Amino acid sequence: MKSAVIVFPGSNCDRDLAVALEQVTGRAPTMVWHQESALPDGTDLIALPGGFSYGDYLRSGAMAARSPIMRAVIDAAGRGVPVLGICNGFQVLTETRLLPGALMRNARLNFVSRPVALKVENTQTLFTSGYNAGEVIRIPVAHHDGNYQADAETLDRLEQTGRVALRYAEEVNGSARSIAAIINEAGNVLGMMPHPERAIEAAHGSMDGRRLFEGLLETVS
Repeated sequence: MKSAVIVFPGSNCDRDLAVALEQVTGRAPTMVWHQESALPDGTDLIALPGGFSYGDYLRSGAMAARSPIMRAVIDAAGRGVPVLGICNGFQVLTETRLLPGALMRNARLNFVSRPVALKVENTQTLFTSGYNAGEVIRIPVAHHDGNYQADAETLDRLEQTGRVALRYAEEVNGSARSIAAIINEAGNVLGMMPHPERAIEAAHGSMDGRRLFEGLLETVS
C-alpha cells in the first residue's frame, strides 16, 4: 500500500502516523508538505495527522483546509481514494466539507489526553473491517476541540446510514450522540478524534489502533 501523510505547519503527530503506517504496511509513507500541489502518483491512502495546524488560528483546521495540497486531497477523495483524518485531520476534513459537522471546544473547556473506551458501531468500512461490531476498544485521545456537533437532521442522517464508525463508550468531550468517528457517504473518508497511531504496539498499553491500519492494508491493497 502506497500511502501519503500530509504535513502542515504545526502538525505534531505526522511522524507517529508515519511510523504506524510503516510498521503495519512495511512501506514508509511519503511525507507531503502542505504547499505541494500534487500527491505522489499511485497513492492508495492519504492520511491527515493530528497536531495544531497553523497554531489553530481562526478555527482548528480552518487554515490548513485552504492549503494548496488540499485541492489534490479533495480531488482524490472524489475519485474514491481513501482519506483518513485523525484529530486535527478530522477538523481539517470538516473544514473542507469532505465530512459534515464541526469540532467544537470540549464541553468542559479542558484539554483531554488519556486512553478512552470506544464502541465500534460499523465494521463495514475500509477503516473498521478489523473490528467486531459492538466491540469496545481502547485508543488514546488528545484534544481540546474534539466536541463533534451537527444539526439534528445531519446527526439523524449519519445514524440512519451507518456513517457513525466509532462512538465514545464513556463521557469524553460532550460530542453529540457520543460520536467519535464518522465516514462520508461514499465510505472512503474517515474522520476520527482518537489516535490509533498511539495504540499499535504493546508498549503503548493497547494495540487496538493497529487493527485499523491492518484492516486498511487488507482492504486497500
